[in-house]
Amino acid sequence: MNLANALTLMRALLAPLLAYLLLEEAFAPAVGVLLLAGVSDALDGYVARRFNQTSRLGAFLDPFADKLLIFATVLPLACVGRLPGWLVLLILARDAVIVAGSLAYRMLTGKLEMAPTQLSKLNTFLQVGLVLWVVGNAAGWLGGEDLLPAAFLAVAAATAGSGIQYVWLWAVKALRWQRGVAS
Repeated sequence: MNLANALTLMRALLAPLLAYLLLEEAFAPAVGVLLLAGVSDALDGYVARRFNQTSRLGAFLDPFADKLLIFATVLPLACVGRLPGWLVLLILARDAVIVAGSLAYRMLTGKLEMAPTQLSKLNTFLQVGLVLWVVGNAAGWLGGEDLLPAAFLAVAAATAGSGIQYVWLWAVKALRWQRGVAS
């Protein structure tokens, strides 16, 4: 366990607190927890690169913590009527497909090396931005509520596009692996 991994683990541990605050509709403190999570995300990446603390554990923990925080926000926000259920289902379905596909690839090949695509990074950025906007709006700190439906559609497009891209990329990798084994 190094400092970068400890920061990532702390971020993951913020997820239950965040979910609780959102379900209780305590939006102002939830914004603070979201900002703390965001700072820890930036800081763990910086520490890992700057002090050569990259590790296999960190490579697993970082996206896990990110997904845990997304789930801990989108599900409660849907429960309290702040996010549409169809968008939350799309976000969850995309991640379920990616996890299932990566596990299938690992079972097929015995190895798994994941790297986020640019579209996936954009998708994460848009999802996090939407969550901050929705929670900040609910706390009364941000406006633009009339623009949220357009933001829902933008996040849906990025989420679906990223999911389709991962399915395509992993299918191509699996076919190449299978051709290499068969030759």
